[in-house]
Amino acid sequence: MIFEKTSALDVPTQALRAEFVTAARAGTAHDDLARQVPAFTQVEVGGTAPNAPLGLPLRVAAWNLERCLFPEPSAQALAGADVLLLSEMDCGMARTAQRHTTADIGQALGMAYAYGLEFLELGLGSEIEHSFCTDTFNTHGFHGNALLARAPLNHAFVLRLPGQGHWYGDAGQPRLGGRIAVGAEIATTAGPIVFVSTHLESACDAAHRAAQVAAIIAALDTHFPDRPVLMGGDLNTGNHIGGDWRDETLFDLARAAGFEVHGGPETQPTTRPSLITRFPERAMKLDWFFSRGLRLGETLIHSSLDANGRPLSDHDRVETTIEALL
Repeated sequence: MIFEKTSALDVPTQALRAEFVTAARAGTAHDDLARQVPAFTQVEVGGTAPNAPLGLPLRVAAWNLERCLFPEPSAQALAGADVLLLSEMDCGMARTAQRHTTADIGQALGMAYAYGLEFLELGLGSEIEHSFCTDTFNTHGFHGNALLARAPLNHAFVLRLPGQGHWYGDAGQPRLGGRIAVGAEIATTAGPIVFVSTHLESACDAAHRAAQVAAIIAALDTHFPDRPVLMGGDLNTGNHIGGDWRDETLFDLARAAGFEVHGGPETQPTTRPSLITRFPERAMKLDWFFSRGLRLGETLIHSSLDANGRPLSDHDRVETTIEALL
C-alpha cells in the first residue's frame, strides 16, 4: 500500500509526456517509464468535511462515472450518500474541460476526498471522446479512482494492483499505469470502518481479476487487521469470459476470506448506452460491494439518467446502507 499523501499529485511535464508517447510506440519497458512519474506512488487528499464521525445507518454509493463528463449533475445524483466510491475520474483531461472532477464533486457535496492515479493518459482518449475535448492537450492527463466522505479520511492509501502496464502502447488510448484501489479508514459512531474504491481490469480473464481481488484482501489483512471493511466499484465481472458475471472466481475467493457479496437484484444489469459508449455489445452486471464485519441493508441499483434522460455514465450506480458493525 502507498500512504504518501500530497495535496496535489505531481504533474509530469508536457515534454516528458511527449517522450513517453514516442517510447510507447518503440516498445520501451513500461515500468522504466512509470518510475519517472511520482504521482503513481502518491495519494492526493483534499476537500473539507465535518470533523465528526459518521452516524449509522450511513449510505454508500459506488459509481463508475465514465470520465465524469458532468460533475455537477453527478454530484446532485449522489447527494443522498455519506461515502462515495468513484472510478474513471478525470483530472486535467481535455475531454472533461481540464477539470479535477473528484475535487469538484467533493466541493459540491462538502466532502473530503482521496484520489489515486490509475492511468497517465498520453492522448486525448477515444475517437468519440475527441468530440468532447476543449483543448488539443491535457494539462495533467490523470485518470483514476476516488473515495469521498462527509467525514475525515484517516490513513488514506493507494494500492497498485497486479497487471500494471496492461494498456501500455494501446494504439487508440496509449497510457501508463494500471488498475488500483483507493481507500481510507473513516470513523463512525459505532467504530472505524475501512472503505475501498476499486476498478478491476476489463481486458483480461477471470483469473487476472481474482488475483487483483486477492491483492486487495491481502493488503487489508496486513495493514488493517480486524477492521470492518466495505469495498466496492466496477469489478468488470464477465468481461472477456463471455459476459456472465457468474463465471467469475473472485466471488468465491472473497467469500472464503470472510466477505459477503452485494450486487442488488441478480437479473438487473449495471451498464447502459451513454454519450461515450454509444453502442455497447450487451448490458452487463459489473458493479458490486464486498463487506466484512458489517451488516448491510438492501443494495439498490439507480439509473444514471438525469432528469432530462441524459446518461451521466455508461454505468448505473449501486447504493447500500451500513446498518451496524458486527
